[in-house]
Amino acid sequence: MDSIPDISKVPMGDMPGDKVLIGESHLQKANCLFPKLLPMLESVMDNNENKRAVVSVCGGSGVGKTETASLLGYMLQQTGIGVYVLSGDNYPRRIPKYNDAERLNIFRTEGINEMIARGLYTETQRKTLAELMKNGTDSDPLKAKEHPWLLIYQQGGDSGLKKYLGTDNEINFAELSKIVSDFKNGASELFLKRLGREEGELWYTQTDMRDVSVLIIEWTHGNNGNLRGVDIPIFLYSTPQETLAHRKTRARDKGADSPFVMRVLGVESELLLSQSHRARLILSSKNELLSPSELYALSNAQGAS
Repeated sequence: MDSIPDISKVPMGDMPGDKVLIGESHLQKANCLFPKLLPMLESVMDNNENKRAVVSVCGGSGVGKTETASLLGYMLQQTGIGVYVLSGDNYPRRIPKYNDAERLNIFRTEGINEMIARGLYTETQRKTLAELMKNGTDSDPLKAKEHPWLLIYQQGGDSGLKKYLGTDNEINFAELSKIVSDFKNGASELFLKRLGREEGELWYTQTDMRDVSVLIIEWTHGNNGNLRGVDIPIFLYSTPQETLAHRKTRARDKGADSPFVMRVLGVESELLLSQSHRARLILSSKNELLSPSELYALSNAQGAS
């Protein structure tokens, strides 16, 4: 595809209020992926009795999943294949502001517990930590240079985040996996969840699937082992720094560059990288198709620089 199509004709993700800005970089990603994706899809659909397949487009927050998935959907539609683009962000257990609060609470609780276990939680440290929490800098690695004991706190907090991010405690994988199963088994309609950003913004939409052959899930955790039934996971790789730049451009969330958000992105990046071996297609931020071994070599080189 030579140019960005009429946006009104592009199938978008179904996350309420999501800001989708398709640019040249997304077009380049889609053009790189599509020639590889199409024959894979044809093979999967030939082996499904209902001629259906499920694709996921995953990667770090703000890497361009929605835009790339939408363009891939448009390209498939131009070949006569019916597509629906589903946002996995509709399936957490908590609305965003409560999930953010839960992440922060876990980080702080596990950080303090690690200090207690190491015999470092004194009254002096408690008061200093309370002030750092008040300022939102308790997760800032630079503060650990001023207060060496804070490194232990932050390490404990990271361990807590690793047990929560991308797990069933955070996300209702079972609900989304059932949707995938029902779709592949030929469901003519599905009730799909919509989740806003405030209390009460929750509803389900009855969605016609009779003319849909490919379900595309755009989602950070689309390559997670807890999500069952995805035929072709696509991983868009980016470093935490690149992901942060994307997030700031998108400007969907306040505090996108806060120390805690950067820490979450770092933990999330490690998680996604550990799952990347399951992806059928891996695309770098420079639009290079990579094997899992090439991805690990690239990420290690970037980590060392």
